[in-house]
Amino acid sequence: MQIAMVVYDRFTALDAVGPYEVLSRLPDAEVVFVAERPGPVRTDTGFLAVTADRALHEVTRPDIVVVAGGPGTLPQMENPALLEWLRAVDATSTWTTSVCSGSLLLAAAGLLRGRRATSHWGALEVLEQFGAEPTGERVVTDGKYVTAAGVSAGIDMALTLVGTLAGDEHAQTVQLLVEYDPQPPYDAGSPQKAPAHIVEAFHTRFSLT
Repeated sequence: MQIAMVVYDRFTALDAVGPYEVLSRLPDAEVVFVAERPGPVRTDTGFLAVTADRALHEVTRPDIVVVAGGPGTLPQMENPALLEWLRAVDATSTWTTSVCSGSLLLAAAGLLRGRRATSHWGALEVLEQFGAEPTGERVVTDGKYVTAAGVSAGIDMALTLVGTLAGDEHAQTVQLLVEYDPQPPYDAGSPQKAPAHIVEAFHTRFSLT
């Protein structure tokens, strides 16, 4: 089972690494990090690089596609090489998935039109511009498309997929292995819970709309 993790300049590290840590535990999984060109790909902070082992044209029939999000999403929404590749591999993929604003790339490729989908809460309005039906849910499955909300939700998405493919017990075993038992010190993980001035400051600095 080949799993293609799609990365590009200024993607968010956890968007890819979180699902990788979970999905790599699937039986017979082969995980490949893929980008427009092989080599190191810098994350949004600039401090970390992930190595893309293969170029897009070298990965033609992945079983699962996982598209990371991040500040670099917007320029990629106009990258014909990436969008054409997404359309091509989607024709034969078993699952096409995304984390955070990665769903905007699926939408820009025309893959989410008429489908329910989620994204980072700051990007949901953009989904609608491409004919998708945005929701505020953490993980959304519509047919073979599985989209996750912002960053950490990619772990939830991956566990959902593992449960579907390998059974609930295997997914629970993976969850235990990575000790995914969130108990955050703050309850500010959504715009409905975070202090209003923090939400407003985020919109001012990082708006995607």
